Amino acid sequence: MKMKAVRYYAPLDIRYEEVTVNEPAEGEVIVKVEAALTCGTDVKTYRRGHPLLIKKTPSGFGHEFSGTIFKLGENVTGFKPQDRVVAANSAPCGECFFCERNEENLCENLDLLNGAYAQYITIPRRIVEKNLIKIPDHVSFERAAFSEPLANVVHGIARTPIREGDTVGIVGIGPIGLMFARLAKLKGAKVIAMGRNPLKLKAAEEFAKADEIIDLKKYPNPKEIILSMTPAKRGLDVAVECVGLPEIWEAMFGLVRRGGIVHLFGGCSSGTTVNIDTRRIHYDEVNVISVFHHTPKYFREALDLISTGKVEVEKLITKKMQMKYAKKALEMHKNGEAIKILLEN
Repeated sequence: MKMKAVRYYAPLDIRYEEVTVNEPAEGEVIVKVEAALTCGTDVKTYRRGHPLLIKKTPSGFGHEFSGTIFKLGENVTGFKPQDRVVAANSAPCGECFFCERNEENLCENLDLLNGAYAQYITIPRRIVEKNLIKIPDHVSFERAAFSEPLANVVHGIARTPIREGDTVGIVGIGPIGLMFARLAKLKGAKVIAMGRNPLKLKAAEEFAKADEIIDLKKYPNPKEIILSMTPAKRGLDVAVECVGLPEIWEAMFGLVRRGGIVHLFGGCSSGTTVNIDTRRIHYDEVNVISVFHHTPKYFREALDLISTGKVEVEKLITKKMQMKYAKKALEMHKNGEAIKILLEN
């Protein structure tokens, strides 16, 4: 069988072309892609490659999606053709040092999935067994496709001790930062969202329902205004970095109160370093955490938040485009012209 798919060849070189779909091996499932989303990770991969997701070229591309089951490999149970499903982009082995300690996001043998920008995608056996989930009938494909990115944020929120009434600042309001802000609101926090892009600032109000929104174009040195929004100007209870730049990581420590929490959620480029005021860490008891990826538990919790309507992820879709225009969609995402773009076949 042949299909159309977006293939990665080199940085800035992706092509929409015809490829062969192999028969599913034992335990595998072929899913007809109904909805796929652009993602910051895909944009980074498009621009400069990715050592984990792109191990050889040409390669499939894209990892946030939902669809219907087209064909089952042998010995697949619990699913049938035409089932509406969503799959995570990974699955832990369940046997390594980290999996045995319930740190599945750090699995030494994480099975990764790429190739959602296509008409069909083959789901590996381990992901079928651990991270392929049926979508409730009332949940649309476009909403279900948000399960993977939201799962990262659900994990991040679960690991961040936010209490009702805390003042939480979110620096960087791309899709991840906006979802983090929304979940912090659901925990009863006062949320201050900070960013520069008008589209995202609007989403901070309409989707995240942030209490305060700071346009960083107007306040290039926002520390004073942020502190003024906290009780007695002491600083944030929790500061969350969702940008992934060393200079922003460093700035976070000046925004929190004594005993506050800095969550470095945005991943920086490999090899970069930061300078941190050791006095603040020790004498002010500033706590530092950083959470990576998701687990099967948080993937399911994410779909539940979507299906119950607590997180209206569809509000983050700026535009819908055909799959063949994936390159243009990634350029728009890169240039800040969209929050999320939904790609359809």
